[in-house]
Amino acid sequence: MHHRTIKQTSDKQNEMNIENAKSQMRKGMLEYCVLLLLKHQPFYASDIIQRLKDAKLLVVEGTLYPLLTRLKNDGLLTYEWQESPQGPPRKYYIISQAGIDFLEGLNAVWLELNQTVDYLKNN
Repeated sequence: MHHRTIKQTSDKQNEMNIENAKSQMRKGMLEYCVLLLLKHQPFYASDIIQRLKDAKLLVVEGTLYPLLTRLKNDGLLTYEWQESPQGPPRKYYIISQAGIDFLEGLNAVWLELNQTVDYLKNN
């Protein structure tokens, strides 16, 4: 019986560690994913959350808004207010030229990381 309890604890700990690693990986990718989305068109914050959700990257407003503010303060995004058919005007985020340049650098980093992981998985 004692051995089984240790196994269950170990499985639960492993599951928690995987969830923590998954969370850290997602946080690391979030900036990249937001810039990828905005490269195609301006988005309202709720639309960004929905598009990320559609891509299986779950993000809450409390995580997204500070990131958008930081990206704006870093000059990678701008925004404009647009009238909304439902309620007050909405803030639409737009990638800046500096954001596009930064995204090109992130694309290179992503390619390199992908190649590294593929190499390690296959060799």
